[in-house]
Amino acid sequence: MNAHHTHHLPSIKQLMVATGMAGTIAVIILLTAVLPAEYGIDPTGIGKSLRLTTLNVPKLATAAVVTPQSGPAILPAALQAQPVTVAKSAPPLRSDEMILTLQPSEGVEVKATMRKGEQFVFNWTVEGGKVNFDMHGEPPGKDDKFTSYWKAMQQTEAQGAFVAPFDGTHGWFWRNRGDQPVSIRLKVSGFYEKIFKK
Repeated sequence: MNAHHTHHLPSIKQLMVATGMAGTIAVIILLTAVLPAEYGIDPTGIGKSLRLTTLNVPKLATAAVVTPQSGPAILPAALQAQPVTVAKSAPPLRSDEMILTLQPSEGVEVKATMRKGEQFVFNWTVEGGKVNFDMHGEPPGKDDKFTSYWKAMQQTEAQGAFVAPFDGTHGWFWRNRGDQPVSIRLKVSGFYEKIFKK
């Protein structure tokens, strides 16, 4: 028994109508969504209404425009307002890690020898309890005249970036106020002459 297919292929006219509709939809999507979102071009105004033009802002903000007539790069106004700092350093980049154990009521101090403007990033974590700490610095030969930068109590961690405001030693003093020993793991990376436990 032969099976006959009753489905017919579309005619040329039907194909042309379907292709025309697909092309029209593609142009509408291009004008109302793709151009505003990708290139900031909004010929219909619909992209602005749908806030699609804001998707292109980061690309525009990070682009520098250079033309033969303009000479150096011209940055957008949003970037021109940002201060640019390049910090030069005599000491090479270094990284150090220490593990310090504090008995109940015991304190310890770790310092880095730095010149004004040198900097490091740091992270320290506590295992077994919490500590009080004071991040501070002293000018050379003046251990009794220190400047505190950050103090807190009952902490389990801290991290950040530090720029030395003057020549001297800069670092932390930790004290274990709990009734169990604690362990502090300190990681420091940056530009400093040396780091040491006092």
